[in-house]
Amino acid sequence: MSSIENTAPLKSASIFTLFSPRLLPATLMLGGGVTLYAVESYITATIAPSIVRDIGGLELFSWMTTLFVAAGVLGSITVATRPKGMGLRAVYIAAALTFGAGSLICAIAPTMPVLLIGRAVQGYGSGMLSGLAYAFIRFIYPEPLWRRASTLYAAIWGVATVLGPTLGGLFAAGGAWREAFIILVPLAVIMAFSARWLLPDVADDRIDTRTPLIQIILLLAAVLFVSIAGTIEHGSYKVVLIAVSIVLVATMVLIERKSEVRLLPYGAAMLSNPIARLYLTIFTMMLVLTSDIYIPYFLQTLHGVTPLVSGYLVALVALGWTIAAFFSNSLSGRQAAAAIIAGCILETAATASLIPFLSTATPFSELAEFAPAVIAMFLMGFGVGLGWAHLVTRIIGIARRTEQDKASAAISMTQSLGGAFGAALAGVIVNGAGLTNPGGIAGGLSAANWLYTLMAVPGLIAIVLSFTIRPASA
Repeated sequence: MSSIENTAPLKSASIFTLFSPRLLPATLMLGGGVTLYAVESYITATIAPSIVRDIGGLELFSWMTTLFVAAGVLGSITVATRPKGMGLRAVYIAAALTFGAGSLICAIAPTMPVLLIGRAVQGYGSGMLSGLAYAFIRFIYPEPLWRRASTLYAAIWGVATVLGPTLGGLFAAGGAWREAFIILVPLAVIMAFSARWLLPDVADDRIDTRTPLIQIILLLAAVLFVSIAGTIEHGSYKVVLIAVSIVLVATMVLIERKSEVRLLPYGAAMLSNPIARLYLTIFTMMLVLTSDIYIPYFLQTLHGVTPLVSGYLVALVALGWTIAAFFSNSLSGRQAAAAIIAGCILETAATASLIPFLSTATPFSELAEFAPAVIAMFLMGFGVGLGWAHLVTRIIGIARRTEQDKASAAISMTQSLGGAFGAALAGVIVNGAGLTNPGGIAGGLSAANWLYTLMAVPGLIAIVLSFTIRPASA
């Protein structure tokens, strides 16, 4: 099953073992798929204004992200619901070609509706690539390296939050938004053809390959509604859309409990089951972390920080995630369980500490004035990175062998859901607290206070859940 047959020498191996000659090809292929998904999310957000200026379609602006996210969730689901007998390598090839096709459509799009089609196709392919990274772990690496591989993928997301906007800015500055898509086409083709030689052809060990169509429809509808809620300005519409999304997800969970055809691995819809608490911890941590999307606004409006500097400061959240991921990757057993608990506590405490650090109207001109907020931002990401790989490894470790693909796909799905719900909820909070009305300094102060007060609450749930997660050796 693994590319390395003798796992004994790897029990104390470092993350750099993933880049050993025998593992490097597969690591590059799987890490490359995650990188495409992560970086592309941020590149397009940066070049979107240039796209609208060129081909119009401002009224459809928000759908560039909405369709990409929804299609990405569907793509991750496809990894687990693919036709019987279709191996993961074949899915990877199809995913890379799909991503390349979507990128080509975006590059040549004459109008916004055509570009949106391309974004949906692109998102579907990248969602599959992201889900495949976790699905392939158990076939590529021996078990002692699962946590290291999960750490690497987590670190890629952290780096992408810095690399994506930077690359997007370069293309946007030159008005070369089409080139930002076209360069991805040959890259996707190379990845597709390389997969045949660089990834193993593993057998499909699933038993139940029936498609849980009702659950998929409910989940996609929930993602679409909550993503739209995150892009509209009207507060009451946001609340309604989020409420509908919650109802749809709750309905999906109830159906999962009773249905013989499941979207999620066994036990994921029952809070009494450990795997359900693992997924819920991932969801709540991502939801809390998404509150960082308003940090640049508060820095600029309340503290006089320039847009460029505020952009680099918020990147500290990603830097914290990346550093923590590497810091904790060698932990195991009780230490890993403690890292999950410590990570949830750190993220929640750091989020709450932004209340006094950001919700003031004091200009940041000296380093000492920046320091508390800078540390808090760094620790938000550090907390997530500290426990992320251990959460992923525990899910893969306790899921039934025949449901490993479902378990892996659900990781990406849960991550996307947490981000979508977090962005929408944050929008409801800040708009209800006065970000736009009365706006200005007064509105910003009120919005910052309420945002980081209320967004810390899900963090408390994550802390409680983390104490119920038993060490892998237990």
